[in-house]
Amino acid sequence: MTKKTIESKERKVDTVELVKEYLENDVFKDATLIQHEILKSIRHVLDEKGFVELLPVTVSPITDPLNHPHFEAEFEYYGQKYSVTKSMILHKQVAVLVHKKVYIVSPNVRLETEDKMDSGRHLFDFVQIDMEILEASREEVFDVMEDAIIYTIKNIRKKFPEIIRKYHPSLKTPSKPFKRYTVKELKEKYGEDDYEKIASLNADEPFWMIDIPLLEREFYDKQDPERPDVLLDFDLIYPEGFEEAISGGEREHEYEQILKRMKLKNTPPEQFEDYLKVAKAGILKHSAGCGIGIERFTRWILALDHVEKTRLFAKTPGKHSI
Repeated sequence: MTKKTIESKERKVDTVELVKEYLENDVFKDATLIQHEILKSIRHVLDEKGFVELLPVTVSPITDPLNHPHFEAEFEYYGQKYSVTKSMILHKQVAVLVHKKVYIVSPNVRLETEDKMDSGRHLFDFVQIDMEILEASREEVFDVMEDAIIYTIKNIRKKFPEIIRKYHPSLKTPSKPFKRYTVKELKEKYGEDDYEKIASLNADEPFWMIDIPLLEREFYDKQDPERPDVLLDFDLIYPEGFEEAISGGEREHEYEQILKRMKLKNTPPEQFEDYLKVAKAGILKHSAGCGIGIERFTRWILALDHVEKTRLFAKTPGKHSI
């Protein structure tokens, strides 16, 4: 979508009533307590595995172009155009040249269209833990993130059993390895439309959805050299209808291949001039990584109907907030 003033119906928030709800509705106290434990637990696993935590990049001349309709959050500062960070995917490819394993507790701003207001899964200001590993396969990412999720759920069930009984008594700790299904398999089983949602509703543990079709993702996810119609990427899908948890993949790093992928996606190369200069110089190397949404993880653990209940001052597409 082009940059423009975003108009919507009147959905203003009564600030006093909102603060009263925070104080009177235990869901906010409980959810933020669980979220605190999620952050601690994932950090612990990544630290133990030798990852280095970096500070987030909140504005940059380059950011994730995304693969769906949205509004741009851009501004000019001393003659240079910046975007508010949608994800640090392109920065991670450089960061792993400094430290081989990195993670960032990264705020992301994605100005989603208001049709996502009632999805239960979308905020336009959210946080993910972004991780990346140099010279890694997606299998290595699976291993790390499965450990992080299992460790986190074990900790939460042990420390906060009363909260889990209150919100999600059927929550169980998943077993490793998580199951894997290709997009092709899921479409054959559940149909072309809503296959992800139906598969999620039918699952009782998280599973990896792999081999996403070439044109359904951006230029940075690596094309499978043996099966060029699919990518070496993945989503983790929560069970019970909670859908996408994690998105990631192996990365393109060769200049000509990146240009080829940009052409396929009709992505203007001039928007990524600095990134392409680094790729053309041959500095980038193969890596793999992902991002896990903290609000969505909280929502699944507590079986909440919307991510806006997982944090204070939530920003839901199409709604006013503080």
